Amino acid sequence: MIRIDKKLTDRLIEDAIKSARKRKNYNFHTALSDPMNRMLHAMEPETYVQPHKHENPDKREAFLVLKGRVVVVEFSDKGEIEDYMILDPKTGHYGAEIQPRTWHTLLVLEKGTLVYEVKDGPYDPADDKFFAPWAPKEGEEGCEEFKKDVLSEIGL
Repeated sequence: MIRIDKKLTDRLIEDAIKSARKRKNYNFHTALSDPMNRMLHAMEPETYVQPHKHENPDKREAFLVLKGRVVVVEFSDKGEIEDYMILDPKTGHYGAEIQPRTWHTLLVLEKGTLVYEVKDGPYDPADDKFFAPWAPKEGEEGCEEFKKDVLSEIGL
């Protein structure tokens, strides 16, 4: 049995807080070749997940929030917001599934956020995800402004 308990989640949150990227993941799959990737992500509001999509090979990706608040945003090919959902267990909005070939990102709204992710495998860093050319790359200038603009556009 794989256990997701307070001991694991507290450690993961602490690691995310200390991390330069302000997030930390814990993989439950044991091999990159696994046909289903399962991960737990501890994420802080300061993290930036560059919008990306999974295609060739096409992969579905599902997010379930265990703690905290995060907004999942889908974009058009031009970078326009097409849909979004605030995941928050306190409001009964627990998860979202992203279809293949869909630009998306996660924006963390609350400290200590925990997200369980399930994604089609296998994982190959060469073709796992394709980053949106209309959004700043992680670590580049403009990441915070991009996040603020998206949150403002959806009224947050």
